[in-house]
Amino acid sequence: MTHDPTASVQHRHRVRVYWEDTDAGGVVFYANYLKFFERARTEWLRGLGFSQERLRTEEGVMFVVSRTEVNYLRPARLDDELELTVSVRHAGRASMTIAQQAWCQQALLAEGEIRIGCVDAGTFRPQRIPSPILERIA
Repeated sequence: MTHDPTASVQHRHRVRVYWEDTDAGGVVFYANYLKFFERARTEWLRGLGFSQERLRTEEGVMFVVSRTEVNYLRPARLDDELELTVSVRHAGRASMTIAQQAWCQQALLAEGEIRIGCVDAGTFRPQRIPSPILERIA
């Protein structure tokens, strides 16, 4: 995975690093970047007008992570304010590949590529991504 400077950022989300996000040295625990990325994707969908809870209860679909790849470049520390980005790399019928980055000021801290699948909320079988979502992200 390499950073694609031509990928357009569709959403930016800010988070503050708290004690609960860090290890004993005050550095963000590596797995917490996945939580930060998840929050950014959730707020991106919400900004497009799609609540994940409404998708589950009204449309009967939900998104699940099927693959992640993250490169950790620099540490984030307690009290840092991070800016997380969301960029759609590819949207298919039942899955999306999302590029995400974590920035602190001008420094790129981590970047990831996350594959998200759309599944039936009851059976977890693959489902088509609702067309209103695909229309909004095109």
